[in-house]
Amino acid sequence: MELIHTLLSSDGFIPHGHCYLWKPALVWLHIVSNGVIALAYFSIPVLLVYFVSRRKDVPFNWVFLLFGAFIIACGSGHLMDIWTLWHQNYWLAGSQKAITAVISLYTALELVPLLPKLLALPSPAQLEAANWELEQTLTKLRETQTQLIHTEKMSSLGQLVAGIAHEINNPINFIYGNLSHAKQYALDLSTVLHAYEQAYPDPGASVQMAKEQAELEFVEQDLPKVLESMQLGADRIRQIVLSLRNFSRLDESEMKAVNIHEGLESTLLILQNRFKNNSHGQGIQIIREYGVLPLVECYPGQLNQVFMNLLSNAIDALDDRFKTFKTKSSSQPSAEAPGVLDVPTITIATQTTANCQVEIQIRDNGIGISPEMTQTIFKPFFTTKPVGKGTGLGLSISYQIVVEKHGGQIRCTSTPGKETIVFITIPVRQPQPKRVDGLEKLAVEKLAV
Repeated sequence: MELIHTLLSSDGFIPHGHCYLWKPALVWLHIVSNGVIALAYFSIPVLLVYFVSRRKDVPFNWVFLLFGAFIIACGSGHLMDIWTLWHQNYWLAGSQKAITAVISLYTALELVPLLPKLLALPSPAQLEAANWELEQTLTKLRETQTQLIHTEKMSSLGQLVAGIAHEINNPINFIYGNLSHAKQYALDLSTVLHAYEQAYPDPGASVQMAKEQAELEFVEQDLPKVLESMQLGADRIRQIVLSLRNFSRLDESEMKAVNIHEGLESTLLILQNRFKNNSHGQGIQIIREYGVLPLVECYPGQLNQVFMNLLSNAIDALDDRFKTFKTKSSSQPSAEAPGVLDVPTITIATQTTANCQVEIQIRDNGIGISPEMTQTIFKPFFTTKPVGKGTGLGLSISYQIVVEKHGGQIRCTSTPGKETIVFITIPVRQPQPKRVDGLEKLAVEKLAV
């Protein structure tokens, strides 16, 4: 009776450990379990507070703090269970549970209106899809920016070329137009001189001396040749001016039917200096295998840019291969070299295909590239050239012009150390935009409403 009286408090309660008969194993089991649970409960709010402080952009971050308070209250209940093993403060324990109940109820009530907003948050799969779409948009914007920069450069180049062609065209027309008159005047003067010689077969000593000093007989024989040479030079300059104008195509910004061969020839003429003057000291041989092509609907100025990019790359590939060979052959001559490398050559072939398309092939026997690179060479900023020599934009822009602007195809095949072939296929006729008559337009408007 005395022991029971000692265990009883002033309010008649006994410690909770008495229910366990104070068995050490059972008491320690509850102490350790409640202690570990309380420690885990108290660590979770710390992590939540740290997360909220670092991620202030997270919506509804106050919910994390509310959950932290609820978890702290639960952890305090487990500590109270340890305390009541020896102390019978059950009113305090009940008050603590009441506080936990209030916090729990308040948290549950706050979650009810918040639940639709939480469900509206995007899932990880949706976020991943949105990120992928954003990456594609950024890539498209980057390619568009690159295209705009290149288009602006080519537009400036086209204006410069057209301006030079115009300035050259005016004086050369004066020369070309007066050459026929100069030929006629020379012929008339020669006729008059012969008439004088027949009328006065024995001119004076002064006339005979002037005739010998001027080498009149030689001048009479050489003057037609000089005029003929001037005629050929004037024709050549006019051809160059025409090629420059065809290449710039400033007056042909819209789609129109053109002769593809004229664009190829204009580009070849522009690059003619590079065919003759190159790093390996050999002229580049141009082989034309032109088929019979119809007029092709295209943007001629942009298509000429494609030809310029592809032919420039072919010249660079030939320079790399034959320059390397020249360096090696100068130190180690080989009898097999001419048969292996032959002559630096660019072959341009055109033909029509069965599905109303034209195909242009540009082949070079240059250094070539690996099969893996043929799948990536049309990507923006990809280049096989050393730093400072290539930007990696020419082929990607060519791809956009052929595929996106003309609805065609462009692909590349290559054998390292042997050759590279680029195939361009574009439709002969571009698809016309579908016309919408009045009834269809009215139906579309009603559906939209």
